[in-house]
Amino acid sequence: MSEMPLIETEKCDGCGLCVSVCTCGALRIVDNVISLVEMEDCGWCTQCELVCPNGVISFPFEIVTEES
Repeated sequence: MSEMPLIETEKCDGCGLCVSVCTCGALRIVDNVISLVEMEDCGWCTQCELVCPNGVISFPFEIVTEES
């Protein structure tokens, strides 16, 4: 499992919607594409993933179940 969101920069059009919803300040537009510049600040809120019209950002996760 990745500890950081996956970012497919080749899909990014630099619209900045993800940056506008990032309450952690972890995202920036650099050279007209998204960049996760403050990795340790990412709080995994997934808001950037939800607003991205191009599917650039994804948050891989692992489902863990507890057997009783």
